[in-house]
Amino acid sequence: MIKYTAEKTQVAIIGAGHAGIEAALACARMGVKSILFTLTLDLVGNMPCNPSIGGTGKGHLVFEIDALGGEMGRAANAVMLQSRMLNASKGPAVRSLRMQSDRVRYRDYMKKIIENTENLTLKQSEVVSVETENGRVIGVTTSFGAFYPCECVIIATGTSLGGRIIVGEEAYESGPDNTLPAKRLVDSLAEAGVKLARFKTGTPPRIHADSIDYSKLERQDGDTDPIMFGFAPSRENLLPCYIAYTNEKTHKIIRDNLDRSPLYSGVIHGTGPRYCPSIEDKVVRFSDKERHQIFIEPMGTDTKEIYLQGLSSSLPEEVQLQLIRSIEGLENAVFMRTAYAIEYDCCDPLQLKNTLEFREISGLFGAGQFNGSSGYEEAAAQGLIAGINAALKVKGQGEFTLNRSESYIGTLIDDLVTKGTNEPYRIMTSRSEYRLLLRQDNAKTRLMPKGYGLGLVSDDCYNAFKEEEEQLASLIYALEHESIKGGEALDDLLESRGYARTGAGIVKAELLKRPEITIYDILALSNDERVYDKNILARAETEIKYSGYIKRQLAEVERFAKLEEKRLPPDIDYTAIRGLRLEAAQKLQKLRPESIGRASRISGVSPSDIQVLLIYLSQGGKQ
Repeated sequence: MIKYTAEKTQVAIIGAGHAGIEAALACARMGVKSILFTLTLDLVGNMPCNPSIGGTGKGHLVFEIDALGGEMGRAANAVMLQSRMLNASKGPAVRSLRMQSDRVRYRDYMKKIIENTENLTLKQSEVVSVETENGRVIGVTTSFGAFYPCECVIIATGTSLGGRIIVGEEAYESGPDNTLPAKRLVDSLAEAGVKLARFKTGTPPRIHADSIDYSKLERQDGDTDPIMFGFAPSRENLLPCYIAYTNEKTHKIIRDNLDRSPLYSGVIHGTGPRYCPSIEDKVVRFSDKERHQIFIEPMGTDTKEIYLQGLSSSLPEEVQLQLIRSIEGLENAVFMRTAYAIEYDCCDPLQLKNTLEFREISGLFGAGQFNGSSGYEEAAAQGLIAGINAALKVKGQGEFTLNRSESYIGTLIDDLVTKGTNEPYRIMTSRSEYRLLLRQDNAKTRLMPKGYGLGLVSDDCYNAFKEEEEQLASLIYALEHESIKGGEALDDLLESRGYARTGAGIVKAELLKRPEITIYDILALSNDERVYDKNILARAETEIKYSGYIKRQLAEVERFAKLEEKRLPPDIDYTAIRGLRLEAAQKLQKLRPESIGRASRISGVSPSDIQVLLIYLSQGGKQ
């Protein structure tokens, strides 16, 4: 290929999906000249799968992205169709916000933001190779023969890298939504020493809204007073969702056609997501279930397309149509898009440091589905961290990492780079040991000072955050130090909630710790006429009610922090340490954890191996 040298940049980002967008914006906002490559300008910020942001565990990530100065939460707020707090009846640790989004408006919003960001160029072009020299990145080359010199490259290729779409017996090379696949880049990465894996995901059909009989479906409205990401001012829900169910006829159609399913005929080789299986996989794996829930979700205010969440499939199109029309309310469904499975290449994340830079290739970073994760939110979180670290590397200002005890982002990245994954990784609240500390409502407290320090959070936003923190601290102090006088009003409240009448006064915080008592009860008894933000009230109530559990988790964090603080020198020869089991020595030699804490989470490293390492460090690295 005849090459010409294009204008030099500092960071090149490959892919303008959710990971690439956050990476590019972070670099540019930190003052680093960046270029964002995409296969087509028409699909910047595309949602090839579910048109929603957030969900169980994922909502936590979006709040954290917002607190660090990322864009995803603001975009979701701007194009919201419906907002619902999932697990609202459960404890505060597992409540997660989910927003149904206008797919086209989301793309338009993100493209406009990128086009108007200083230091950032958006370019439609296929990157076919990452150029390296002496183990470090020196630039990228496009299909048109342009060489872009740069210091760092962030790969955020989503499902386009080596993409292959499969529907029944048909299979062809393609990226999501029948876009161009990034095929030539695969060979370049392999030549550079990147170890690749093959994963698979899928998407359900889209049908015409007017072909649905909504009278047979369960209506699902958004919350009455919707919470927004970042606790921005509330907006009205625009459209409802609906719920339908599969039935025995649906399941029979699927079972009768399993021989035509690429999942079971051997056509699909990539590993699919455990927690988002196809409908045929659900019917086989959960054969005892009489029905499966299907969410009927709008894709925008100016489109008739309806998304059938829960019906992901790679069955032939005619089979898909049969099974959908077997569902009550969808008997006359008209297809607008056929469901498909897509296989794609991704890297083994064990090659990455917790900055998301490759250990063996200086200046090369990975983010999103390229790192083996699934989901828009996981991608955006990694893109943000990769972008921050690429910018810091260019500026010679060290590294930025988050640990497990301070964020879900830290948990996500630590899981990927320490444990690896043999299937598309999905964040869940159960992945965190500290989930009571890592709630959505305190994401700003945990992370906004860091985002401000990086230059990603504006002065106005940070000053507003400090005011909120002062109001919260003042409210909690009052609850912990002020009492409610005994009297008929207090006794009536206690009796109505199942408690004995007291006849005496009580500290507000002690009263609030009782499960059935709310902070609004306290305000009513106090005759407090001050106006509090609803989110500050909710946060204060959580901090008081769960104070005992929170203190216990903080003690655990402090205990484990001692292991995280014990650093492991980067040049240790683990194979020479007597007492380490062979498997542990090999894993440690390969992954080179930065600390004892990280070493303890590596699969194959036992507690006895950790004790050997602690003794080794205590003796100054001597046997």
